[in-house]
Parts: sequence; structure tokens; C-alpha cells
Amino acid sequence: MKYYLGIDQGTTGTTAVLIDENFRPAGRGYSETPRYFPAPGCVEHRAEEVWQGLLASVRQALDAVGADPKDIAAVGLDHEGESVVCWNDAGTALTPVIVWQDDRAQDVISALTETERKRIETITYLSPDVYFSAAKYAWLTKNTEIRGAFSGNLDAYLLFRMTNGKSYSTDLSTASRTQLLDVETGVWSNEARDIFGLFDLRLPEILDSDACRGRTDPDVFLGIDAPVCALLNDQQAALFGQGCFETGMLKTTYGTGCFMLMNTGEKPVRSAGGLLTTVAWRQGGKTTYALDGGVYIAGAAVQWLRDGIGIIEDAAETTALAESVRDTNGLYFVPAFTGLAAPHRDPKAAGIMIGISGGTTRAHIVRATLESIAYQVSDVLDAMRKDAVFPVRHMKCDGGATANDFLMQFQADITGIPLTVPAFRDATPYGVALMAGAAREGIDPTDVSRQADGKSFTPRMSEDERLTRRAVWRRAIERSKGWK
Repeated sequence: MKYYLGIDQGTTGTTAVLIDENFRPAGRGYSETPRYFPAPGCVEHRAEEVWQGLLASVRQALDAVGADPKDIAAVGLDHEGESVVCWNDAGTALTPVIVWQDDRAQDVISALTETERKRIETITYLSPDVYFSAAKYAWLTKNTEIRGAFSGNLDAYLLFRMTNGKSYSTDLSTASRTQLLDVETGVWSNEARDIFGLFDLRLPEILDSDACRGRTDPDVFLGIDAPVCALLNDQQAALFGQGCFETGMLKTTYGTGCFMLMNTGEKPVRSAGGLLTTVAWRQGGKTTYALDGGVYIAGAAVQWLRDGIGIIEDAAETTALAESVRDTNGLYFVPAFTGLAAPHRDPKAAGIMIGISGGTTRAHIVRATLESIAYQVSDVLDAMRKDAVFPVRHMKCDGGATANDFLMQFQADITGIPLTVPAFRDATPYGVALMAGAAREGIDPTDVSRQADGKSFTPRMSEDERLTRRAVWRRAIERSKGWK
């Protein structure tokens, strides 16, 4: 038996999956990744811990099916997106990993002139924001010594480590998240680099998403000697894994944050509603684009209930707790820990709970937290509907939080459209493994039949109740804005 290895390096942990030669899920491994908060607004990883977590998750996946390293036919890697790091020839990190949630580079964005802002938007299709990699690089350039160092998002760093320094590249989907890419030409923009003061920054080569870019070194990568045949940004990997190959198809991934992507075909669509225009993938020189709406805090809010205030011991408790009360007793929670993303785009928003009374209980807080995830996703869906010329009648969902039936049913209720959740929820590593396997075997991934969807959720809530609840949610959102 041969296997295709898909690695999903995420913000809170790394998942590795093996799919077999019939493209069916087999083994799985997972390892948590620590985050550090050295100052308000700062979020970091330690690069070596990310690398060691990747190795641990791959080792678990191999052990789960008793696979030998020589059984790996191809490797695919996706990663957490806009986070950046710099390293030397030996692969030793020279900086912390500045995580996508980090907003320490706000001064970089504030210093841009109106002319510079408009040029960045024109070139990259993205409004200047600390969320993207360029501002983070600019902060590192001013505050650390990285001249001549390798720099990149975590795909480039981990690829460098897996190949023992022999491969240094990224793909177009990741490059489109840096705010340094000319989206229309698909090359690094000298003008954007100059605006951010990054003309001398060393950046990886941009290759197709399904390009085979060297082999893993068995001496450093658990004895595995296999070609790396796919690199993707994590949400694009999930779009691919959910089989959203046709224009108008839509998926939402529920992880640390929530991210909704819609395949918009061969032409980029500019958003008027706070969404991001992004590259979905490039295969064989052909680029597919997507609209992207991100929710910064989703599963991270549940993690905060556990680690921050200690009112749950495990995320698995939340379904029963939420269902133990009829409603939130008037409580609304806006988890704007790092500001608000699409469609509100307010970095100064702060997290709030409003509607607290003497009758508020732990169960109400848990329920309000889960509902907040669904409300945020619904806001993004509204913006997606306005920007796209395609009707939205159905949404595919994946990620760890889709195991929560209460959340998925409330999501269907509050959006008013049916949802489907695959039996195998790890669509992100599955997608990058599928791309790697398809590239290795020279087949069309649309010809690969996936397993049937595991569960479906249809709306039960009345239209009047839906509109009333969402109107109160919007009031809560407005209260959270502009606080910082």
C-alpha cells in the first residue's frame, strides 16, 4: 500500500493525514502548537516547536496504519496563512513566528499615505492591514536583524526544513496573502515591496500549487524520501478538499478562526463588502480565484473558555451545556479579541459580553460563545451574497468544531440555508494530500470520488426569529467597535 501524506500546519496545532492509493482517508496524527502573547496584541510561535509538532503529527499518522516511511509516495503541505518567520542557512529561526493574529505592526499601516494605500489595493486587490504578511515583515525589518536571511510564510520555512535546505519556494495562493503579490501577473510586486520598505527582503520562488518541488530528506524527515507535490494556504486546501472545483461552490472551515471561501473561477472578483480577493490555487499555469471572508476568533473563543477563564475542561462539553438551556437568557458575546474581520474590518473592536444578568449561568456563557461563531459566519455569508453573482443555496462545512451538532444546527438556522459536514472532517489536510497525490499520479482530482457527506443540517428556525436574533447581534457588534 502506498500513501499520500497531507500536513495541515494550523495556528493551534498540526494535523497529518494519510490517504491511500484510492484517495480514502487512512491514518491521522495531531500535535498542539503553543502560542505566546509577549505583549498586548502580540501573538507568536516558536519556529522549532512548530517543526517538532509537525514531526510528531506525521509520526502518529504513520503509526496509526503501521506505514513505513518508504510507503509515502508524495507529500502535500498547507499552513496557517499570513504568519511569517526568518531563518538562516541551517534552518535556525532568527525571529519568532509572527502569527497572522498579531497586530503589532499597526504603526506600519498607519504610516502609509493615501496614495500608497490606493496603489497597494490596485496591485494586490487587498486593503492594507496588519493581518497580511507585508506589515509583519516591515516590523521585523525595523526591529530585528534579518538582512540576507531567508524569509517566508510557514510553508516556505517547513519546506526548507523537510528538504534540509534544498527547496525554498511558495505557491500562488500563499503569495496572494502577503500583500506583496501583483495578483494579475502572479509575480512579486517591486512597487509593493518598495512601499513597505522591503525591496531587499529575500522571498521564496513562486511555483504552481501542484508543482513537485524537491524531495524530503530522510535524514531529517522521519526516514521519508518523497516528492513534495503540493503547497497551499490552509483555507484553499480545504476548498480543494471539499471538492469546490466549480464556480460558485462554497465552504466554511471551523478552526481557530472561521474562514469562508467561494470559488469565483478564472477571474478575480473585487469585493465591495469587506471580503478578500484571493488566489484559490494555480495548476498547470491556470489560476483559479476565490472570495474569502475570515472570522478571526471562532474555536479560539471555546479555547478561551477552557484555558482563559476555566469554565469548561474540554471543548466536547460545550454541546451538552449549550443544549441544557433554552436560550442564552439575553446574553450576546462578541469575541473580538483581535478586532473584527470581514465584513466589519475594525481592528479597534474589543471583545464584549452584553446582556449579563443575575440569572446568567455558565451554560448561558457557553451557548452564547457557540452562537457567536454562527453569527459571525452569517455576517460573512451576507457579504459573500452581495459580492458574488452566484446564488448561495448550500454550504459545505469542515474543521474540528463541526463535530458540535448544536453549533451546526444553529448555523443552519441563523443562515437559513442547509449545511453538509463530511464524515471525514479534516478537509484541509485531505485537500493538500489529494492535490499531491493527483499531481504525482497525473490524474484530474475532479475524477476522484470522495466519501459521502456524513451529516446534513436544515434550517428549523422561523424567519421572524432569525431576523430578530440577528438584529440584536448587530447591536452588540456596534457596541464592540472602536473600543481600543
